[in-house]
Amino acid sequence: MEALLPALKSHPGPSVLVWALLFRGIHWLLQRLPVPKVVKQDDLCSWKWRNLSVSMVHSLLTGTWAVICVVVWPEMLRNIHSYYAPHSYLLICISTGYFVQDAGDIIVTGHARGSWEFLLHHALVIWCFLYALYTQLYVSGAVVALFVEVNSVTLHLRLMLKLAGAQDSSIYRINKLVNLFTYVTFRLSTQFYLTWFIVHNYSWLDHAGYFLFSIIVMNIMILIYFYRLLRADFFPRSKRYVGQNGIHNNNSKKFLND
Repeated sequence: MEALLPALKSHPGPSVLVWALLFRGIHWLLQRLPVPKVVKQDDLCSWKWRNLSVSMVHSLLTGTWAVICVVVWPEMLRNIHSYYAPHSYLLICISTGYFVQDAGDIIVTGHARGSWEFLLHHALVIWCFLYALYTQLYVSGAVVALFVEVNSVTLHLRLMLKLAGAQDSSIYRINKLVNLFTYVTFRLSTQFYLTWFIVHNYSWLDHAGYFLFSIIVMNIMILIYFYRLLRADFFPRSKRYVGQNGIHNNNSKKFLND
């Protein structure tokens, strides 16, 4: 790590591209794994499954890594502006590479229109993470932001179970409760803390206006999806209502449907 860090700091852009290519390699390897028959029958479902599989790898890796970093170096939570550990800089390089790869996958495969909210989210994250890598500021803030990936694990599992038609399984019922807990604990709480920190220290933080704007946009998106999540898993509409209003047809091409 001691020898790798200077190279990463000297060439953050190329380092991100290397990790993007590595995640593309992971994408290729995961395509070789068996998938449920119901997923194979639909091209859109097949793409979603592959995309979610790579996202699951990223979430398991970065979510765990981010929590460990803050546990080992608690100063990262108190000083998200200028303090960071070598391992955390590498973490942001890896995560930025994933977001670049995922954005490219969405665009190249022709799913940009149905996944515009993901592209907007990825654009904001990539810009913020690249700023951290090039300036070496807000690296700890980026690590704390990756706490949301702990929730992404259960969120991805939820969507994969839906793709496999397992909404009535005991695994899905257990996961939706765990997903609700992690959503509040790791996603909403993380966003609240980062928003509070920027507002509280707005007068002296570098480019605070841009970061505040970015996080507010993400907050709005997260709250909207939280509403959709609660509506779908805990307050579902009747099948008759859904059919009459064409909800399934209208949302059939959305990457993140309820």
